[in-house]
Amino acid sequence: MTGTSRKNIRQRYEKERRRNLLASPGIHEMIIVLDHLKSGYNIPKIFRSAEAFGAHAVHLVGIEIFDPAPAKGSFRKVPARFHDHFGTCHAALTEQDYHLFVLDPSAATPLHKAKLPPRSAFIFGHEEFGQSFECSAYPGLQSLSIPQFGAVESLNVSVAASIVMYEYVRHQMLSGSNG
Repeated sequence: MTGTSRKNIRQRYEKERRRNLLASPGIHEMIIVLDHLKSGYNIPKIFRSAEAFGAHAVHLVGIEIFDPAPAKGSFRKVPARFHDHFGTCHAALTEQDYHLFVLDPSAATPLHKAKLPPRSAFIFGHEEFGQSFECSAYPGLQSLSIPQFGAVESLNVSVAASIVMYEYVRHQMLSGSNG
C-alpha cells in the first residue's frame, strides 16, 4: 500500500469515526466484540452485518485504523466502542449485565444449542492467533462453536460473525424477546 493510499484510508476512517459518534443502537441488545482483528476487510464487513441484524454496538479491542469503505455506510450507523485491552471491554459489558460468549472452533457447545439471552455479547478473536487474553482469567465466559463438517478448521471471521448474528436474531424471534 502506498503512502497516499494509507493517507486516504486514514482520512476516510477519521471522517467516518466522527460520524459514528451519532450512531444509534440497533433493535437488538446483541453486542459484537472484535478482539485484535487484522484491520483488513473483515472489520467493515462485520459492521455491515451488525447493521443488517440490528446489533446494539460493536466493541473494538486493540483495533485502530481500518478502511470503512467496505462497510457501505454501516460504520456510521452502528455505535463503535473502542478499548485498548479486553479487560476494559469485559468490565463495561459485565457491568451492563451482558452474557459473554467466545467463539472457538473447538468449543463443546454448538451455537444452535446455546441459550442466548437478550443481552449477549459475542467475542471474535484474531483469525490466526485467537483471543488476546486467557479465557480462564475471565470467569463466566462461555465458549461456543459453529458446527462445521469440512476439513477447514475455522470460518472467515466476518462469515462466522454473520452466522452468529443470524442465529442470535433467530433465537430471539423464536423466544419472543426481540424483533
